[in-house]
Amino acid sequence: MFGIPGKQAVSMTPAAAKQIAKLMDRDNTQGLRIGVKKGGCAGMEYTMDYVTEVDPNDEVVEQDGARVMIAPMAQMFLFGTEIDYEVSLLESGFKFRNPNVVDACGCGESIKFAET
Repeated sequence: MFGIPGKQAVSMTPAAAKQIAKLMDRDNTQGLRIGVKKGGCAGMEYTMDYVTEVDPNDEVVEQDGARVMIAPMAQMFLFGTEIDYEVSLLESGFKFRNPNVVDACGCGESIKFAET
């Protein structure tokens, strides 16, 4: 497991936890798996997938009835991220406030991390 012992890899705002719990109930899933993959104009993209079975290698974060799993390869990229759920006039969706991101594209769908 990556990170600081006793500190969760990600946190959820109350709005995000409420929406994730709602999706879990509606779709009868174990939660959402959060990850990153190569793609987009800035180089990386977030992924979110429904989970029917928890992988023992995932880091599990639970809060207010919501559960997210962090894929092993994504843990170092997502450590310290806050997941929010925002609703506006034109769109609604999950937003990631990630201190590890050094650049993002204009549409907000693609991100870049510091070279390691």
